[in-house]
Amino acid sequence: MKHLVLFFMLAASTFTIAKAQNKDQIIADWRRAKVYTKAYLDAMPENGFGFKPTPEMRSFAAQMLHLADANYTFASTVSGKPNPLAKNSAEKNVAQTKEATTKAVMDSYDFVINSVQEMTNEQLAEVIKFAGRDLTKAVILSKAFEHQTHHRGQTVVYLRLKGVTPPAEMLF
Repeated sequence: MKHLVLFFMLAASTFTIAKAQNKDQIIADWRRAKVYTKAYLDAMPENGFGFKPTPEMRSFAAQMLHLADANYTFASTVSGKPNPLAKNSAEKNVAQTKEATTKAVMDSYDFVINSVQEMTNEQLAEVIKFAGRDLTKAVILSKAFEHQTHHRGQTVVYLRLKGVTPPAEMLF
């Protein structure tokens, strides 16, 4: 019984979060994330883009390009717009230079923002199957937001190891 109550509380809170996530707020959050991510890209010196803290980790550029790949995938899924990368992963195909990585990552944010701008709040409330679950498109975008935040956050270590102070947090 406790599990059932917990389930319904969680479902209600997820619905409330998705309902509160209107188009304008989603766009504002992604624009802020784009500026914040650009600050990280700008902070890393050119010679740090290929840097890996350990051999098994992604390079700084690969972390950012992985973030870009996911931005395209999530936005394409919710909007129905074709993924411009389709089978050409940025992480595997973009040169890991400051210029090329920055352009690819910023383009991915533009794709997310433009995709959401073309949607209505009603479309954002639509439920689709994603990762084996029935989720609203707004919730899927919130997972995309969480993903990009996670990978940007991982790059703090890369910056610190290169002697760079990470950009200040940008919550608003």
